[in-house]
Amino acid sequence: MKEITPGLTHTSTTEVTPELTAEAMGSGDMPVLATPAMVALMENAAMRAVAPCLDDSSTTVGGHIDASHLKASPVGAKVSAHAVLTAAEGRKLTFEIEAREGDTVIGKASHLRFIVDRERFMGGLK
Repeated sequence: MKEITPGLTHTSTTEVTPELTAEAMGSGDMPVLATPAMVALMENAAMRAVAPCLDDSSTTVGGHIDASHLKASPVGAKVSAHAVLTAAEGRKLTFEIEAREGDTVIGKASHLRFIVDRERFMGGLK
């Protein structure tokens, strides 16, 4: 495993499809980007920011996210989430994440992830 230091970043991007709407996901009844879909994009960006530093036996899992969804995005919109690792304390990783539709901020989050051994983590589910 490579050293994980604050400052690592990643941006994940997607297009709002009918499957990603609040209406389809059941989190609301409008055809706009669902908050759970935005949060998943944010978590994906955080996961990918540190993934190159991990060996194949390790990954990260989400532990907590404090997110605000600030603006609706319609079907067809391109949205992105930019994650920045702000702290790394052993297995505990802290991120600040901003979601955008073009130049407009549509969401913000603070996110906590933990480095885990894949096999050990999955073994704990039995």
